Amino acid sequence: MRARLYGLVARLLSAPPDTAMLADLARLTGDASDLGRPLGVMAALARECSPDALSPNEQASDRLAREYHDLFIGLGRGELLPYASYYLTGFLNEKPLARLRARMKELGIERDPSVREPEDHMAAILDMMAGLIVGRFGNPADLATQKAFFTAHLADWGPYFFRDLEKAQAAHFYAPLGTLGRVFLGIEQSGFEMVD
Repeated sequence: MRARLYGLVARLLSAPPDTAMLADLARLTGDASDLGRPLGVMAALARECSPDALSPNEQASDRLAREYHDLFIGLGRGELLPYASYYLTGFLNEKPLARLRARMKELGIERDPSVREPEDHMAAILDMMAGLIVGRFGNPADLATQKAFFTAHLADWGPYFFRDLEKAQAAHFYAPLGTLGRVFLGIEQSGFEMVD
């Protein structure tokens, strides 16, 4: 379940959701828990993007692509820069990226040549966490290895990024994803504190 949640958030941060992804999100059910509430909001927003809910001339993919562009790409730059280097140093392609690349090499994680973004993009780091949990890079990583990766590459900037996403001016569909990411990383942090 942890890997699935990392994967879900990573997928939504890597590109705007397509029709199939929106259909999957629309089937989610939330509850009154801290994780359940943003999931429920995301499901409701995904249902609002169904073809039946939109006007004949409106495409959900256009609306969500525009929001994604405004948040993460922009003209020159988006409202948010989802990179560890930027959050930790104020600049892109700095020491946090070099440290991540060194750790990736140690863990046998190779960069996907089709991805143009630097490896310290939030989506990539979350995807790496999912891969460590399920063993996509070899055997599943033990909790100590997961904790070390999380602590070195997510804990010090991830909560701030997701808080900023929650409050971003351009965020509508993505605002509850910010809440989900912030809450989930908080749960992960608390869980890892119990790991020696």
